[in-house]
Amino acid sequence: MLQISHRGQLMPPSPIRKLVPFAEAAKKKGIKVYHLNIGQPDIETPAPVLDAVRHFDFKVLEYSHSAGNESYRRKLVEYYGRVGVDIHYNQIIVTTGGSEAILFAMMTCLDPGDEVIIPEPFYANYNGFAVEAGVRVVPIRSDIRSGFALPPIQDFEAAITPRTKGIMICNPNNPTGYLYNAVEMETLKDICLRHDLYLFSDEAYREFCYTGTHTSALHLKGADQHVILLDTISKRYSACGGRIGALVTRNKTVLDAAMKFAQARLSPPSFAQIAGEAAIDLPGNYFDTTRAEYQSRRDLLVTRLNQMKGVFCPNPGGAFYAMAELPVDNTDNFCQWLLESFSFEGQTVMLAPASGFYGTPGLGGQEVRLAYVLNKTDLARAMDCLEKALEVYPGRLS
Repeated sequence: MLQISHRGQLMPPSPIRKLVPFAEAAKKKGIKVYHLNIGQPDIETPAPVLDAVRHFDFKVLEYSHSAGNESYRRKLVEYYGRVGVDIHYNQIIVTTGGSEAILFAMMTCLDPGDEVIIPEPFYANYNGFAVEAGVRVVPIRSDIRSGFALPPIQDFEAAITPRTKGIMICNPNNPTGYLYNAVEMETLKDICLRHDLYLFSDEAYREFCYTGTHTSALHLKGADQHVILLDTISKRYSACGGRIGALVTRNKTVLDAAMKFAQARLSPPSFAQIAGEAAIDLPGNYFDTTRAEYQSRRDLLVTRLNQMKGVFCPNPGGAFYAMAELPVDNTDNFCQWLLESFSFEGQTVMLAPASGFYGTPGLGGQEVRLAYVLNKTDLARAMDCLEKALEVYPGRLS
């Protein structure tokens, strides 16, 4: 009897998208669904970025260099220079989204059976990429009551085994919004140097920091051979469908090996590289405007959540996500109930249950992730729906 692979059986479903059929069914019943479950911004992709694609003159849509167009990589050197990172264009491999950068990093640096330590809750797709690469994720818990700060150093030390080859972080963090500060980044560097580990740093939300400054892993002195930067234009320029990311490192051995994976998939998407190159020439105040908008959304969301009886939400320092603890029996059940059985004035809200962002079974059962990617009018209405839902949910805890 034909069977799918063990890898296929292990591949986890997306906690962000698994409730989509219930949302679609609610919409067919005429219910408006506010999507706070996924990090798809409603901010328009900048017009110069789209125009660059519309007006690009070419006769053949050909392969680019496997590492990405040289012109784009040179523009990325300019971009990284603006955030204090000195890099050469040959130390950048353009990837098909940040997703491919993460997968290339795992497959280049880790063997099947090797372990990577990740503070939990973490971006759910790290689990999927680890399954694809045959890597074991070792979670160490960060706590909502501390705002999801970096776990104590002794927790990292206790998790390290002979199979441990790296630590993965997202800064600012998805799903928690926590912004790791310079001291925490130095702590991670020290652990990696002491135990000879890679530091994989996903910096997709670098521009969106509200309560401090961003410390890139590539700012860390003396760690050039250990740091692998993972990046993307998806959230930075509201260009999620472009599928353009980057793997950046000063470690030539890693670059040479990753390049072989890049050659095997031939080249990253051409149109999106054109878009990404144009984005780097946006006005200097572009991020000031978008950052201010996200911060005002964050303030609205966190204030409303903490005004609800029994709800706790720490104030995230960056990105556009918040994690909240709800007074419910189980957030997987609650989030499905919101779509299947609840509406307020013909509306409901879609959230992401937090259990899918934890690697330790049983954690996250009372937590949800909310993406504040909607305008403030819609965000306020979504909070109205959530507040009413918590009042009538049959599984509410006292």
